[in-house]
Amino acid sequence: MTSHSDSLKFAYWVPNVSGGLVISNIEQRTGWDIDYNRKLAQIAEANGFDYALSQIRFTAGYGADNQHESVSFSHALLAATTTLKVIAAILPGPWNPALAAKQIATINHLTNGRVAVNVVSGWFRGEFAAIGELWLDHDERYRRSEEFIRALRGIWTEDSFTLKGDFYRFTNYSMKPKPIEPLPEIFQGGSSRAARDMASRVSDWYFTNGNTPEEIRKQVDDIRAKAKANGHKVKIGVNAFAIARDSEQEARAVLDEIIAKANPEAVQGFADQVKNAGKASPEGEGNWAKSSLEDLVQYNDGFRSNLIGTPEQIAERILKLKDAGADLILLGFLHFQEEVEFFGKRVIPLVRELEEARDRELVAAK
Repeated sequence: MTSHSDSLKFAYWVPNVSGGLVISNIEQRTGWDIDYNRKLAQIAEANGFDYALSQIRFTAGYGADNQHESVSFSHALLAATTTLKVIAAILPGPWNPALAAKQIATINHLTNGRVAVNVVSGWFRGEFAAIGELWLDHDERYRRSEEFIRALRGIWTEDSFTLKGDFYRFTNYSMKPKPIEPLPEIFQGGSSRAARDMASRVSDWYFTNGNTPEEIRKQVDDIRAKAKANGHKVKIGVNAFAIARDSEQEARAVLDEIIAKANPEAVQGFADQVKNAGKASPEGEGNWAKSSLEDLVQYNDGFRSNLIGTPEQIAERILKLKDAGADLILLGFLHFQEEVEFFGKRVIPLVRELEEARDRELVAAK
C-alpha cells in the first residue's frame, strides 16, 4: 500500500497578504490577519494538509494592499501548530544568505524542524525599484538563487564555510547551532529553462504554475533526467486553485463569477509586471509566458490545473497530476477556512482511496 513518503502531499497558500488569491471583486471570505491565519493553519493541520506556503511581498498592488513579512509570519503559524510544515518565502537580494541561514536555523530549532524555505528568484520589478534593490536579467536571477542555495547549505553543514562567488562571499564562517537534521527543505519556483536547470542541481522541490497533466509531464521528465545526470533528486509541486462543490455546475458557476467580476485594470497591471518574470526568459517558457488574461486572474495560473468540480472529479484529476509526476499540490481557495476544511474532509480521503486502489492494481499485476 502507499507509504506515507510516496503519498501525494498537500499544501495551501498562506493568505498573509490582503486581497485573497484571485484578482476579482467577488466576495472572498479570507482574512490576512494573524488570528485568521492561526485558525486556518490549525484547520489545515487537522484535515490532512502537510505544508503551508507564506507569500513574500514588499509593496502594495493588485489587491494586496497589506502584507505581513513571510519569515516572521511563518514562525507564528508554526508556533500555533504541531505537525504542519510551513515554507517561508525569501528573496535573494533583500535577504543575504547569512541572515536567511541564521533565521531559518533558529526557527528550525524552535519548531522541531518544521520550517522550510521557498527561494523566490524574481517577483515584481517595481518592488525591487521601490526598495532600491538591483533587478537582474532573468537568467542572472536564477544564477544568483543557485549561489544563494549553495550558500545556505554550506552554512548549515560546514564549519569555516568559504565561498568566493559572483554574488556572495564568505570566509571561514561558522554558524552555530546548525539546524537539526534533516536540513530545512529548499523549494523554488519557475518553469523556465534556467529554473528547471537550477532545480536539477540544487533544490529539494520545484514549484511550477498550474497546467495540464500533459504539460506538467514535459517539465517533470526534463527536470528529472537532468537531475539524475547531476546525481541529484528533486520533487515537484504543482499550483492549483480548487473550487470543490457538491455539483460541477455549482463549481463552474463560481469560476464564471470570479472571471466576470475580475478587476481588469489590476489584472492587466499584473500581466505587465510578470512580463519581467517568465516572459523575460530567453526561450520564453517561464511562468506566465503563455498565460491568458483569464489565467492571470489567479496569480499562479491555478485555474489551468482544472481542480474545479465535485470532490470525486477533483480527486481523479489530482491523481492524473500525480501520474504526470507531481509530488505535491499547492492549493489556493476563495474562502480559505471553510474550503480548506471541505477539501480536507471531502477530497483528500478520495485521493488516498485512489492511491491505495492504484497500489493494489500494481501488486496484482506483478
